[in-house]
Amino acid sequence: MFAHPVEGVLFDMDGLLIDTEAVYVDALQAAARAVGREMPLDFCHSMIGIPGPICDGMIRDFYGPGFAFDAFAAHFDDHAHRAFEEGVPVKPGAVALLDFLQARALPLAIATSSSQATVARHLGRAGLLDRFKAIATRDDVTRSKPHPDVYLEAARRIGVPAERCIAFEDSNVGLSAAHAAGTMAIMVPDILPPTDEVRAKCLHVAADLHAVLRLLRERLPA
Repeated sequence: MFAHPVEGVLFDMDGLLIDTEAVYVDALQAAARAVGREMPLDFCHSMIGIPGPICDGMIRDFYGPGFAFDAFAAHFDDHAHRAFEEGVPVKPGAVALLDFLQARALPLAIATSSSQATVARHLGRAGLLDRFKAIATRDDVTRSKPHPDVYLEAARRIGVPAERCIAFEDSNVGLSAAHAAGTMAIMVPDILPPTDEVRAKCLHVAADLHAVLRLLRERLPA
């Protein structure tokens, strides 16, 4: 199944390891209502996997001149902050998968469109921060997903060629980035299914992280 020996593993964060994407969608719609607007669900979904600053531009363009963006952003931040106050939920199967990979002494890295501050806060609250040898974020690259840069940087930081890394993604944008970097990319869909184009780029599409663990137990024996 794997074209090369597996020497490293790269993970997206939101929607893959931690269950945050649904919270962000809820926060977007709540913030829009707070300023007297509605935000369609399909527009929310179009921003999944996209870095926050680019999403800000998409939102400004969507509503046009006169939109109270600063008030919207404040409501969004408040809603999301309150949702995560008591902790960041870990996706089912994430801990068992990380245990399995670490038992095989594979270096692990995060490759995310989130900021360094968000990664530290969310993975810290989720109890996962110390699991990773390296973290690459949107702050570390010039071009963000769907460009390959953050995956290439994550692979560089663990000292493994990208083509010898498995990469796990939940979004179409992220999977395109992982594929463009030359990794062995596996998709674990969260909110949106893979498009036909993205499905063709996937080494495999797994139903959840439990399914990923079953697959790797078969393919990466001790």
